[in-house]
Amino acid sequence: MTILAADSVSGFFQEVVDDALKSRKVEAPEGVRTYIVGLLVDYTHPDRRAGETLARPLAFLLDEAMKTPDRAERFERLRALGDGVLYACGFFGDHFESRGLDQRYLFSIGTTAYGSLGSMLRAPAKEDDPCDVFGELAKKFGVFVDVLVDVSDSTLAMGSTTPKTLLKTYERWLKTGSDRLASALSSHGLVPVRGPKGLQ
Repeated sequence: MTILAADSVSGFFQEVVDDALKSRKVEAPEGVRTYIVGLLVDYTHPDRRAGETLARPLAFLLDEAMKTPDRAERFERLRALGDGVLYACGFFGDHFESRGLDQRYLFSIGTTAYGSLGSMLRAPAKEDDPCDVFGELAKKFGVFVDVLVDVSDSTLAMGSTTPKTLLKTYERWLKTGSDRLASALSSHGLVPVRGPKGLQ
């Protein structure tokens, strides 16, 4: 595994997230960008709760979170669930796909968790508040998953220096066709091409 030099973990993710937003032409308020960077930093050293977030059926976790009477605990459970689904869909979407989980189901869980958080924080008179980070994440959940897919591809591409990591990059490219991954492979003399029947 290659260790990349960066001034800070948050600085590294800020660059990668900004690049992914730009390449996807996604407009995101500063608060949302900062939140996504913070989420990525948190997952570089996840706490116990973050690891447990996806250990049980998501529908059960959502139901339990929504029915938690203590407002602060409900907020924390919903946030952990929304963050966990967003991160996992962005970095491990193929894992869910291989287990037969429908992407729409996953997105609905994440959207509901973030939407509920936005409702908990939103003042009734400010429906379209540009500072509504959770409302924005709920509204564009699929878009932000795609941004995290790009972040995942970028970090994988940056670490592709050994035969093992190059093979992993190539296998991921076969599934996704990512231009970032193709560029990383090309920089090592491997030129992935699309054949008449798709990726080869």
